[in-house]
Amino acid sequence: MIEAFQNLFSPPRHMILLVVAAWLGLSLAERRTERYGISKEDINNITFYGLIAFVIGGRISYILQNLSAFTKSPLGIISINPDLFDPFGAIVVMFIVIFAYGQRKQLELWNILDALTLFFAVIAIGLGLSHLAAGTAFGLPTELPWGIDLWNATRHPTQIYDTLASSLILVLLWLFKPSPRSGVTFLIFASLTALSQLILQAFQANYTLLFGEFRQEQILAWLALLVCFIFLESRLKPIKNQTTSE
Repeated sequence: MIEAFQNLFSPPRHMILLVVAAWLGLSLAERRTERYGISKEDINNITFYGLIAFVIGGRISYILQNLSAFTKSPLGIISINPDLFDPFGAIVVMFIVIFAYGQRKQLELWNILDALTLFFAVIAIGLGLSHLAAGTAFGLPTELPWGIDLWNATRHPTQIYDTLASSLILVLLWLFKPSPRSGVTFLIFASLTALSQLILQAFQANYTLLFGEFRQEQILAWLALLVCFIFLESRLKPIKNQTTSE
């Protein structure tokens, strides 16, 4: 009984990792926020509201997609299981909240996203580590020497793959010279993240098939890449035209 009580109020390791990642990400973002015309107060408020929207939106989206399961077991709604979460729904809700805050404060959305890019990059690292700590988002069985024993099989350490890819993206962003066009920094981060997911999803054991043969996660990554390239072209076009005229 005492152990159950302690578990109820003791946050699991993967949640602690996410909290640490959020704190580190916000600390890094605050160092560069003013170059994008966003105050530290605004970036803190945006981060706070965005995180709440991300968590609640991801859970609500997952519940709506699996309504029958939660009807049978309503307590699953407040479960701390990270698998009961839709990341794409979470991202959509988070961006809606960020956009609404920016409109209220008369801040340009692209500048907000640029200011938050380092925060997003550190959160991505934290997600990989949290999955590793929780044993979720595990990979397919493998005979490679760096496989890890998980769920009665030697599997691809996809959580480590994600963490390494996100760490490399963070290093590149830190070294990246800021573009004079707003939005480019964020779009580069989003493109690199989508590309890494497109590759790494091939090693994931949990996936959803569309039309019986296409992985839904990889299709979404392709779509994200396409959208990023379209926006990058539109954001960089004025610079190209100006350079040509000169």
